[in-house]
Amino acid sequence: MSHPRIYAFADEASPRIDLQIEALRRNGMQGLEMRNVDGENVSAISLDKAREVRARLEDAGLVTWSIGSPLGKIDIEKDDFEAHLDALRHTLDIAEILGAKNIRMFSFFIPAGKDPASFRSQVLDRLHRMVEVSAGSGIALCHENEKGIYGDIASRCLDVLTEVPELHGVFDPANFVQCGQDTLEAWEMLKDRIHYMHIKDALFRDSSVVPAGRGDGHVREILDAFLARGGKDLTLEPHLAIFDGLKGLERKGDRSIVGSGAFVYASNDEAFDAAAAALRALLA
Repeated sequence: MSHPRIYAFADEASPRIDLQIEALRRNGMQGLEMRNVDGENVSAISLDKAREVRARLEDAGLVTWSIGSPLGKIDIEKDDFEAHLDALRHTLDIAEILGAKNIRMFSFFIPAGKDPASFRSQVLDRLHRMVEVSAGSGIALCHENEKGIYGDIASRCLDVLTEVPELHGVFDPANFVQCGQDTLEAWEMLKDRIHYMHIKDALFRDSSVVPAGRGDGHVREILDAFLARGGKDLTLEPHLAIFDGLKGLERKGDRSIVGSGAFVYASNDEAFDAAAAALRALLA
């Protein structure tokens, strides 16, 4: 079994990049899946800011593994896709400066109450266009399963990854749980296309997020299977406390349940460290 490289959404520890660096270093991680930096989404920062951040990470011996972008988290019916392609172009520039080889993205919010199948051709057309924009960059576009988007359940993730083969898969167990998807079934369907995993767990009964291994996501089994297949890269995504930017990750009207039940923490740092400890226990 391979020894994984562990990264994290360290904006869950702090919005400040210096404190994100501290959280990564005290937990022995290799770097970031960068999402928010000093209160600004990474996809919107300036090129000069990206250069500054890379220098600070290099000084700390850390890397940016992936850009945790919000690309593809727009309404398939209402939002401006051409402007979204411009955002992709800027994000590719950011990724290049930061040295990131991956950009996490999504397959568009489907209007509530409408059949995702009726939007299939539009979703695939847009994803093909995004792939065309990124062609030749050396940066992989990585599709994550997420509630509310076309690729929310395993069958539609497989559809996306089959019809747009240039895309890579990100496997998030908690997001599948929140969609009512059995994660072992999802893994069997998608395992050949998974580039890396998000380490996050949740409960079927109320969709609340819990430390990895304490929920219904079969995280240990899937993690073991991923590593046994030669998988090497993991991103810790705690979601165990409210953090700056959480609302911006969700579709309007959705709400993640974090910091509930037995898993309540005194600070974002404490919640981040608890998530890291849970992952270490699974890897022991």
